[in-house]
Amino acid sequence: ATFNIAMGLQEPGELSAALANGSNPRLRQVAEILQRVRPDIVLLNEFDYDPSIDAAASLNDNYLAHGFGGQAPIHYAHHFRAPVNTGIDSGLDLDGDGQTGGPGDAWGFGRFPGQYGMLLLSRYPLDAAEARTFAAFQWSAVPGALRPVLPDGSPFYPDDTWSALRLSSKSHWDIAAEAGGQTLRVLAFHPTPPVFDGPEDRNGRRNFDEIRFWRDYTDPSGAGFMVDDNGRSGGMARGRPFVVVGDFNADPTDGDSLPGAIGQLLDAPWIDSRCIPSSRGATEAAERQGGVNRQQTGDPAADTADFNDQYTGNLRLDYVLPSAGLEVAGCGVFWPPTGDPGHDLLEASDHRLVWLDILL
Repeated sequence: ATFNIAMGLQEPGELSAALANGSNPRLRQVAEILQRVRPDIVLLNEFDYDPSIDAAASLNDNYLAHGFGGQAPIHYAHHFRAPVNTGIDSGLDLDGDGQTGGPGDAWGFGRFPGQYGMLLLSRYPLDAAEARTFAAFQWSAVPGALRPVLPDGSPFYPDDTWSALRLSSKSHWDIAAEAGGQTLRVLAFHPTPPVFDGPEDRNGRRNFDEIRFWRDYTDPSGAGFMVDDNGRSGGMARGRPFVVVGDFNADPTDGDSLPGAIGQLLDAPWIDSRCIPSSRGATEAAERQGGVNRQQTGDPAADTADFNDQYTGNLRLDYVLPSAGLEVAGCGVFWPPTGDPGHDLLEASDHRLVWLDILL
C-alpha cells in the first residue's frame, strides 16, 4: 500500500514529539486506517525524516500496538528510511527569486531537512544493506531531460545550476522485500507536485522526469544512465518482480501534470496497470463537492486525493503498480462513503491509502 499521511509539520522535532506521546490525533487516525486495511508492506509519504529518533519503533509502540476504533493492533517488524532532499540547502538560487536560502532553494522544497520524508514499513524482511537510493542523482544526467525554459526560450537554470540540480525532490528508493519465498523489489518515491512555479513549469517538468526515472530503471532493455548514492550504475536487472509505490502527483487525465507524465508507467508493457484502485467514497465526494470535479474527464471512482474543489478538484495521484507477471488478486482505495465504518477517519489526510493484493 501507499499512504500520503500529509502531516504538514512546519518545524523540526514536531514529528518526534508526536510519535513519543501517543496522543496525536492524526497519527491515531493513521494507525486505525492501517489496522483496518492491514497492508503487509506500506509506504508512508510526508513522514518527516529525523535521524535522531527510531521513528518506526515509536510508531509501532505508541500507536500501532494500540487498537483504535475496535481494530486489532498491527506490528511492522521491518522498516526502511533514508535521507531525502527536502530542506537541504543547495547554496544555489533554484526558485529564480535572485536570492539563495530558504525552502525554495533546497534540493527539494522544504523548510527543514527531512520535511516531507518517507518511511517504508513491512511485515516481511527488508534488505536494507542492499537498498539503492538516488537522492543525489543529477537531473541533467537523464538523457533528453526536460530542462525548464523561459517563454523566450532561454534556460530557466544557468548551466552551472542545471548541472548540479538533483532530479529527486525527495529520493528514489529500491528496497528488496523477502516475501513468500521470493524477492520483491519495492520502488518508492514522491515526486514534486507539478504546480507552485511559473511559465517555465520547472516543477511540472521535474515531476515528469522523476516519473520517467522508474520507467527507464525498470525497462527490460536496460537503461544504464542511473547512478545510485553509493556509485553503483545501471537500472534493475531483467526479470525481477517489482512494485512502484508512492504519491506520484500525476493524474492520467486531469490536474496540472504534463500530458503523458503518469502514462510513462501506466502504458509501459512491463508494468501491469489493469487493476485500477477505486472506491464508492470517491464517487460520492466528487458528486457532493462539485466545482472543478464536474469539469474533469477521469473516472471519479479512481480518485485518491481530495483537494480544493474550486481550483483543483479530486485527483488520482497515488499508485501501487506491479510488474507484469505478478498475480494481482485485487486493489482498492480506503475511501468509505458516508455512513460506512471508517468514514470519519478521512480527515486524517487529503490523500487516501491505496492498496494492491498480489499473490506470491
